[in-house]
Amino acid sequence: MQFAFLLEQVVNGLVLGGYYLLIALGLSLIFSVGGIVNLAHGAFYALGAYISVEITKRLGFGGAVALSPVAVALLGILFERFILRRFYTSDPILSLLVTFGLAMVAEQAIRIIWGSPPLPASIPPMFRGSVFVGDFLFSRYRLLILAVVAAILLGVWLLLHKTSFGRVVRAGIQRPDMVAALGIRLQPYMTAVVMLGVGMAALAGAFFAPISIVHPAMGSEIITVAFVVVVIGGLGSFWGVVLAALLVGVVRGITIHFEPAAGEASIYVLMFLVLLVRPRGLLGERIEKFE
Repeated sequence: MQFAFLLEQVVNGLVLGGYYLLIALGLSLIFSVGGIVNLAHGAFYALGAYISVEITKRLGFGGAVALSPVAVALLGILFERFILRRFYTSDPILSLLVTFGLAMVAEQAIRIIWGSPPLPASIPPMFRGSVFVGDFLFSRYRLLILAVVAAILLGVWLLLHKTSFGRVVRAGIQRPDMVAALGIRLQPYMTAVVMLGVGMAALAGAFFAPISIVHPAMGSEIITVAFVVVVIGGLGSFWGVVLAALLVGVVRGITIHFEPAAGEASIYVLMFLVLLVRPRGLLGERIEKFE
């Protein structure tokens, strides 16, 4: 029974890792292509959760998870066009300060529109309950989340590695000077990357609203963990972020099993240990300045 319970915690950790992955992967892509440290990324996650709660009241859960990311992705167009585009060639500290201010504005705007108290959200009836796999008990809704995260991960990988769009984006990450020399404008691609990144964050908000607390500060709470995942995985590394997100989720899940109070601290200890051995992260680019 102890082993079965531990395995359940590992699965819950994978679900948590998938949650981190949807947020951190978009954050990493935006930084890799545009060099923007987007501290407002958590605000799009929070907006995704709030918009999904509103859409669920009218169109149900299916409509919410379909339309919420689309609505937030459209906001991402405005975000990239009127804010991020001004800072691609500027000192990264400027984009950091601007997006930090935008995150604070977004949090207060949420308080004005929806109020400070948490909003209720519930798991749809068809996904309530648990399933038995041998001696193991798993939540149907958490298994659904795992399946959705796997599908999104496969879709993003195919987009980046099997399409002309992905080839230009990867070239823009590795050799933007060569892309410019070929006469390819990266700006439209950057708009698409921002839409994809904030859309994934909103999808995370929509799916995790029923099993977490929907409140105005949820964006600022998750952004720190998302940056930890990106740092552990390595800047500019797709699979590094994937590995780091799942590792952080599992480590936190197992730690909570043995010592609930240490769950939050475990991810920062993990980051310290990884950076102590590999300053560039698990699969990050080599940093000549330090190595």
